Formats: sequence, structure tokens, C-alpha cells
Amino acid sequence: MNFGQLCISRRTVTVAIALAGLVSLAIGAHAALNKRSLDTAKAIGTEQTGSIGTSANKVALVIGNGHYPDAAAPLSQPINDARGLTAALRTKGFDVDVVEDATKDDMARAIVRLKAKIKPDTVAMLFFGGYGVQVGRESFMIPVDAAIWKEADVRRDGVSIEQVLDTMTEKGAKAKLVVVDASRRNPYERRFRSYSHGLAPISTPENALILTSATPGKVADDGKGQYSVLVTELLNNLDSQSGAASAFNKTRISVSRASDGEQVPQVSSSLLEDVALGG
Repeated sequence: MNFGQLCISRRTVTVAIALAGLVSLAIGAHAALNKRSLDTAKAIGTEQTGSIGTSANKVALVIGNGHYPDAAAPLSQPINDARGLTAALRTKGFDVDVVEDATKDDMARAIVRLKAKIKPDTVAMLFFGGYGVQVGRESFMIPVDAAIWKEADVRRDGVSIEQVLDTMTEKGAKAKLVVVDASRRNPYERRFRSYSHGLAPISTPENALILTSATPGKVADDGKGQYSVLVTELLNNLDSQSGAASAFNKTRISVSRASDGEQVPQVSSSLLEDVALGG
């Protein structure tokens, strides 16, 4: 082999080594790009899953009772209220179970369903529209099949609001929201030897927010609108971007103004932080 051939051979080897290096770099860059794409896809998937989980972790039981055999006439607003609030809450990402003209068994089954959905990161909500009665400083939601002739019958046939709150607490709900539109003059009062108008103060457990249609011991008359005054103003305030505490307080002020101070809702809170209502 002469000197020229040796130079060509060495040059060929050098070029081959350089090409091999470039190929290796290209393969490495392609692999890194693929890994980055996979990481990005995983991040997007995680973000989407988190968003879905947030929606699934808001549950509500909505009860509207209007047809009570002992009442002089049906209540039209509670069922309208239940339907309107259900639609609004669903747009906010709540899993809503709505029950109309519920018997005691209907209410008991609905509470069991609510209990089964609650987990430690759940925001749980209860709405009741209809007749409410207080006995012994405790407030009861009245089902449509209640047979009430004396105060003891309220405990037997009614459903305690505080017991529903206890159920939410027992399941470890992150936050508990309650709206009770039941401060009506009920049709059973004339049967009691002693009675109190309206609802009793509702005990507020930890991390709870409670809105009632009137201050304890007061009654509120139904208006002539499609919805009750309370639910009308609540729906208006749920449309804002504010949290639950802000929405409930704005509702209290709006109802008071709309009724010229004749109806003043009560808000009780033990929340450690506000609850976002956005969908």
C-alpha cells in the first residue's frame, strides 16, 4: 500500500466515524423529543383528570315538597325552586339528586344515596323547600305523608336537618352547605297546645355554611313569583363568580331589601375557607 492509499483510507475512516456520531446524535435527539412529548401528554391527562375529579366531588340533595294533604292549598314554589336550583347547581359541576313531593321513605332513601357519595374531599349540599317545624329547639323537614297531630309526631314523621348534617360530618365531607326554605306558617300549629313559629337555630358543625329563609322563630310568606324570594335571589347570586359564603351573604342582603326588611334570612358559618362554586 502506498502513501496515497493510506491517506484515503484514513480519511474514509474519519468520515465514517463522523457520520456515525451524527446518526447517534440524531437518534438521541429523536428519543428525547419523544420522551418530552410523552411527558407533555401525561401532564395534560393529569390536568384533565383533576378537573373532572373537581366536578365529581360536589354533590347535592335537593328536595322540593309542595303537596301536603293537611295544607289548605298546594305550595307551588318549592317544586319550582327545586327544579331551578337543580339546573343551576348542575352547571356548577354538582352531582344533583332531586326529589319532589317526598315521603319520609323517599327522604330517607335520598339521604342514604347522598351519604354513599360523600368522601373526605367532597363538598356536600342539602336544599329543602316545603314546610319545616321546630320542636325542642330542633328543626325538622316535613315529608308530604306526615301525619302530625301533636309535637311528638313531628319527631316521628319529620327529618331532622341537624341529623343530615351529622351524616355529612360522619362521612368526612370537606364542606357542608345547607339551604332551608321552610320558614312558612305550617298547617299543624293549631293542633299543638304550645308551638313556636318558624325554625329553631340550626347547630352549625365544623366547616359548614347554612342559609335559612328567615331568622329563627320568624315566618316568611310566599310571594307570587315562579320561585320563592330566597331562591330567586340565591339563583341570581350563584351566577356570579363568588364563593358560597359570599353568595349566601349577598342573598341574605338581597332578600331583606326585596322584602323591605319583612324577611331577613339567616346565614351561619363555620367554614375555614370559602367554597368555590364554579363549574
